[in-house]
Amino acid sequence: MDRLFMAIASGFGLGYLPKAPGTWGTLLAFPVHYLLIRLPPQYYALGLFAIFVAAVLSAGAAEKILDYKDPGLVVIDEVIGMLITLIGAPSTAYVWLTGFILFRFFDIVKPFPIRLIDQRINGGIGIVLDDVLAGIYSLILLQILCRLFPVISQ
Repeated sequence: MDRLFMAIASGFGLGYLPKAPGTWGTLLAFPVHYLLIRLPPQYYALGLFAIFVAAVLSAGAAEKILDYKDPGLVVIDEVIGMLITLIGAPSTAYVWLTGFILFRFFDIVKPFPIRLIDQRINGGIGIVLDDVLAGIYSLILLQILCRLFPVISQ
């Protein structure tokens, strides 16, 4: 069971890459999103919820297995954060690239209250929740940008 948790938490091994594991985890969200957007909205939401639950459980298990708080190889949190960023976003390269940049920005900079959550909430929920909030910030800003600059949505 530990192997399964570690596989999910590490984005099926992407978290073990030596450089920028969070970026690789974020990129993993794109093929997952591509599959999810083909589903009816209620199944998309159900898939997102299932990934969130898997992220919390596997991230918490990885933290216990490794005996290390918020290990860098855990990238499933980036996957869920990026998936949230792309909710309702047009499926264009510009929009996806913009969403990627926004999410990485909020995930790295951690503006209030993201940093507070990152520092104060422990376990799997703490690992995942800061990325969920970064995803929400990115989602809001991406939707605003798509409406202000419709050319990126085409």
